[in-house]
Amino acid sequence: MEHTLRTIEEQPDLGIALSDGTRLSARMWAPVDAGDHPVPVILEYLPYRKRDGTCARDALTHPYFAQRGYACLRVDIRGNGDSHGLMTDEYTQQELDDAVEVIHWVAEQPWCNGKVGMMGISWGGFNSLQVAAMAPAPLKAIITLCSTVDRFADDIHYKGGCLLNENLGWGATMWSYSSRAPDPALRPDWREMWLDRLEHEPFLPATWLRHQSRDAYWRHGSVCESYDAIEAKVLAIGGWGDAYKNAVPQIVQNIEGAKGIIGPWVHKYPHFAVPEPRIGFLQEALRWWDRWLKGIETGVEEDPALRTYLMDGVRPATWYTDRPGRWLSDARSDTQTWHLTDEGLTDTPGALACPISSPQHTGADAGEYCAIWLGPELPGDQRADDALSACFDSAPLADDLCVTGAPTLDLALSSDRPVAHIAVRLNHIHPDGAATRITYGVLNLARDLDRPLTPGRAEQIRLSPDHIAYRVPAGHRIRVAISTSYWPLIWPAPEAARIALHSGTLSVDAMTTAGDWTFPPPDAAAPWNTEELRPETHIRRQETNMVTGITSLIIEDDFGKLRDLDHGLIAGSIARERWDIHPDDPLSARGTCHWTDELTRGDIHLRTEAHCAMWSDATHFHLTATIEAFENDTRIYHRTTQDKIMRNLL
Repeated sequence: MEHTLRTIEEQPDLGIALSDGTRLSARMWAPVDAGDHPVPVILEYLPYRKRDGTCARDALTHPYFAQRGYACLRVDIRGNGDSHGLMTDEYTQQELDDAVEVIHWVAEQPWCNGKVGMMGISWGGFNSLQVAAMAPAPLKAIITLCSTVDRFADDIHYKGGCLLNENLGWGATMWSYSSRAPDPALRPDWREMWLDRLEHEPFLPATWLRHQSRDAYWRHGSVCESYDAIEAKVLAIGGWGDAYKNAVPQIVQNIEGAKGIIGPWVHKYPHFAVPEPRIGFLQEALRWWDRWLKGIETGVEEDPALRTYLMDGVRPATWYTDRPGRWLSDARSDTQTWHLTDEGLTDTPGALACPISSPQHTGADAGEYCAIWLGPELPGDQRADDALSACFDSAPLADDLCVTGAPTLDLALSSDRPVAHIAVRLNHIHPDGAATRITYGVLNLARDLDRPLTPGRAEQIRLSPDHIAYRVPAGHRIRVAISTSYWPLIWPAPEAARIALHSGTLSVDAMTTAGDWTFPPPDAAAPWNTEELRPETHIRRQETNMVTGITSLIIEDDFGKLRDLDHGLIAGSIARERWDIHPDDPLSARGTCHWTDELTRGDIHLRTEAHCAMWSDATHFHLTATIEAFENDTRIYHRTTQDKIMRNLL
């Protein structure tokens, strides 16, 4: 439907006073006449700093909705950006309670019609679901993007019971983000706020590492514990290039009336995401908001439950600008099954006696767990990793194979060590041998069984790689590749294990029929008005020390430096990671991270240096982290924390 565009105004620092006296800072875009003609509110609630962190996407998104009759609030979570208070962890009950207070507060404002929607990507997608599960009455609808329903099984901490190295990597990001100062132009007490944050900011990887199984800590905020608690209408969106691709089908299957969209994208909003094709996400979101916040019949109830982008099989690359394919609706599939045998992937069962003991650096071409920074982060050619793995190839396919959904691998295996991991990849093998990863999964066998493995004892396990929609052309092959390590995506087991495969089957949902779908082209508001002071660059390189044998992945993400031409704040960041391991020694694994962040407001120049590292021995993990803060190049704060945490089937 066509919307009459309304004149809007922006408030850069709308204060919201919580019941405990904490002031949250919100940036609001709303029609100038909202006081006379109240409008629904769309809330985005994040720790990522509305003044300098999310400005680029905020500019494209929130004014667009406001011009079409909504008040959009971008609120900094307590202890972040320009909000007072302290943040102790992600998705705490305090965070969710604050959000409920904000929702009730905005619903009572004279410029609000009493109805609220909540949206967000990643953190904001998580807490949109979590707040919806608390069912505040004014919250009528949410749009959750790149999120999860299970914080232990499908977030940045653990996957298949394995410890993701992103636990340290993202923890380093938050160590940096949450220790930055407020904008001195907005808070007269900015320096006191900053020092308070620096003193109390927790090093969260240590917190997360103390919960190595799916205990009450992880069940909190996992909406899969009680889908029925969610009363708001849910639109869930994900991307095949993102880490969070499984939540969309789970939401559609378990929440009544929910709709889902999955495109080819990495961890970005679909109206500016890559790889292309992008879609008119803002128009699609308006259909959702208009129906559930304004009562306008937009036809969203009749949309297919799940619309997915079927990616054509392409050659492997660490980055794509576009992915050819087609949009599907109402896809139907049949299950096809292959057997893992000594002859490869076969149509009928056969003998299998296959040992696997991969070098510790297997996984070098896995790419980032969560592709987000727009560098060379996608999985590359899998041939090098496959050479260090057990591989099972099919015969050339007689017809196109359109894999839709999550494959299933059932294995009988035994291990010679009490703790062992497997990493499984489903790969597309091109006629010249190039290998494109279709999807993957990892599994900590001891954690899956909830006990140490008995050496030599055969175990039955099931592993489901991530959901995907991918077309393998006729004449090409598929491959199952299995390794006992997957570095640097997961932390290695304490000992190098040797696994014996005794039998196995691969089951794949193969699309039989589907309708086509067309989205409108992307639209957006005017981009963020900035001056580039330092360009953005991304480096990812692998090194081998020919003396020590240590292999290393070095990542350098310089996010550049920008001046906001509307209010003058200058901000810049650089993130660095290094992941080292010796192919023969799992206890040689080490990860280090270092973030530099700068803020300049007039003659005030602020900088933080956030360092952290992790290594392990056979029984414990060891972590250290340091934060330094500088005002006009004088160090005003320094703190180092160290921790030692026992390994538990990990």
